[in-house]
Amino acid sequence: MGMPALADLPGRMEQPMKPHKASRTAMHMALFRALESARGARRRIIFDPLAKHYLNAPLRLVAGLSQIPLAHTVISRFIDRHWPGARTSGIARTRAIDDGLYTALADGTRQVVILGAGYDSRAYRILGLAHTTVFEVDYPATSTKKLRRTQRAVGEIPANICFVQIDFNRQSLETVLKEAGYNPDLKTAFIWEGVTSYLTPEAVDATLVFCARAAAGSRIIFTYIDQNAVTSPQTFHGAARIARFLKNVGEQWTFGLDPAQLASHLTRLGLELESDLTANQYRQQYFTDQSHTMHGFEFSHIAVARVPAQAHEQST
Repeated sequence: MGMPALADLPGRMEQPMKPHKASRTAMHMALFRALESARGARRRIIFDPLAKHYLNAPLRLVAGLSQIPLAHTVISRFIDRHWPGARTSGIARTRAIDDGLYTALADGTRQVVILGAGYDSRAYRILGLAHTTVFEVDYPATSTKKLRRTQRAVGEIPANICFVQIDFNRQSLETVLKEAGYNPDLKTAFIWEGVTSYLTPEAVDATLVFCARAAAGSRIIFTYIDQNAVTSPQTFHGAARIARFLKNVGEQWTFGLDPAQLASHLTRLGLELESDLTANQYRQQYFTDQSHTMHGFEFSHIAVARVPAQAHEQST
């Protein structure tokens, strides 16, 4: 295993997405999925055959080497030591959101909106999406690179998948989506993964309010971090180290939520909380007994909220 490949692993924690360039954080999430996909069918939590196609050359080498069991162990331990909890949380988080999407589809979801899509591959690997319109929303740089790499991997993009490019500083999400064919009258599943912690409270609330105007029964599956990770990162294992790095590069966390106040906060915005899981909880759900040795990212949450029928009845 060459050192250049190891040096490109997320041992120093990469910067969040910048509007003018493709997200390296999204690439590292794809690496975690590629590493998990390299495990045996009976052992892996997720299988994402597209993940490796979103990697740069050094990380593709790492993913290729991970096919060797000993190399996989070395790579995983390297990541876990330098970025505690990121890999295991990321893998379990992906599976939990996958299962949340399956639940939404079984409940009659007709369209899916992936906000800050990054290198999300659900449109191509989730069974049941072939007849559902999927909107992948992201900054132009990431969206363009993702489209190019996806075309190389799968050929022609399926007709039900729509890439929506947006400059969040200048364009309205509602306007851009409607121009792309989004129908607010259809039951929708919104996926908002790994984004809220870098936004302002106003931007987060505005997006949630937009989702709350979707058809009754629509769901939003989103991630957030405990606000204590923003104000007192030493509260959580490994969070202070990550926070220091982010501050040094000018990309610090800007937003978190109080889990105890989440339900009431969502109610004020027109949504109803269905579930809220911490990283420890969703890791335990999928890694079971192995999860007891997994530490880090305990501040990370996956929440599922629903558009209640009564909200639309009151507005009519």
